[in-house]
Amino acid sequence: MNESYKDELGRRRSYEDIINLPHHVSYKHVPMSISERAAQFAPFSALTGYEDAISETIAENQRRMLAGNPKWEED
Repeated sequence: MNESYKDELGRRRSYEDIINLPHHVSYKHVPMSISERAAQFAPFSALTGYEDAISETIAENQRRMLAGNPKWEED
């Protein structure tokens, strides 16, 4: 398969000019371990406590619905 890209003028170019270049290895930085690299892509919780708040709201609304007292009637 011939991979290609567009240059700064929008012309299609192939990667043939760079495909056989040697892989760069930094002399300045120690390579990351596989587990350190994997941690960069691990899922994380950007909103700490968000899931707990949603779960509590659902549970509260279910209790109100079962009791026949919806939240909007309480105010």
